[in-house]
Amino acid sequence: MTLKDQITEDMKSAMRAKETARLSAIRLLLAAIKQREVDERIVVDDAGVIAIVEKMMKQRKDSISQFEKAGREDLVAIEVGEMAILQGYLPAQLSDAEVAAAVAAAVAATGASGPQDMGKVIGALKAQLAGKADMGKVSGLVKAILAK
Repeated sequence: MTLKDQITEDMKSAMRAKETARLSAIRLLLAAIKQREVDERIVVDDAGVIAIVEKMMKQRKDSISQFEKAGREDLVAIEVGEMAILQGYLPAQLSDAEVAAAVAAAVAATGASGPQDMGKVIGALKAQLAGKADMGKVSGLVKAILAK
């Protein structure tokens, strides 16, 4: 079963259970998937779905920070709930040690010697760590290693 099929099944079960918050978040995700399929005239695979979920997670984080600044705790709670639901569709996150090992391996594999080679290393890591690690943290780690 593909990830997209799993999301559709989860939507059906949320409808049956009358879980309105969960249903709303899943419908938003399915709408984003459908929008990408229509815009690009493709069928989104699991990697594409993960990329969409990551983008939606980032949007939720940005919204939460804005709502906290505005003192809208009610909206913060909604966004946090949606993030929890979306998190369920991402692969298990790697530990810091696993990420550090992957970064060290990518630096060695690409032959990177300084900050100018950061793009090569990130390019190699992006496919490997997509959805499994926060790429912002990975980028900081790569920068720190290459600055030495």
